[in-house]
Amino acid sequence: MQKTIRNVGLALLVSVSLTGCQSLKNSGSSTNGGLLGQSRLSQPVKLTEMETGKQHFRAANYGLAEKHFRKSVELNPTKAEAWLGLAASYDQLGLFSRSDRAYLQAIKLVGPKPAILNNQGYSQMLRGNKRQARKLLRKAARMAPDNARIKGNLDLLKKA
Repeated sequence: MQKTIRNVGLALLVSVSLTGCQSLKNSGSSTNGGLLGQSRLSQPVKLTEMETGKQHFRAANYGLAEKHFRKSVELNPTKAEAWLGLAASYDQLGLFSRSDRAYLQAIKLVGPKPAILNNQGYSQMLRGNKRQARKLLRKAARMAPDNARIKGNLDLLKKA
C-alpha cells in the first residue's frame, strides 16, 4: 500500500514538474470561513513541507519549493517523493550537480522508477545533453510504455 502511494506521489510530482507554471487554486488553507465545509471557528490547515513545496513548484517559485523540499528530506530522509521534488527544484534553478545527487538518493530508496528516469532525462534536456536525455527517456518508456508524460518528453527531445 505504501509503495503504491509513493509511486502515485512520484507520478504526481513528475506531472507537476513538467506542466510549467500553474496558478494555485483553492488550497483550502484560507481562514476566511467562506470555503465549503469550513466554519469561522475552524483552524487553518497546516500544510506539510512536502505539500508546501509542491504548491511553490506549481507556482514556479522554485527557490521556495527547494527550501520546503529540502526541509522535507531533512525531516524524513527516506521519502523518495521529497528527494524527487528537491531534484526537480534544483533542475529549475540550474543546480544540476545537486539535482544529480537528489535523483541518486531517490533511486537508492525506490529503485530506477520510470518517473525518476523521466525527470533525469528532462534534466539532461535542460542541460543540452540530448544523447543522455534520450537514453534515460527511452529506458523510462520501456518501463512505462503508455506514460504520456514520457512520450511527451521524447517528442520534445526530437524537436530540440
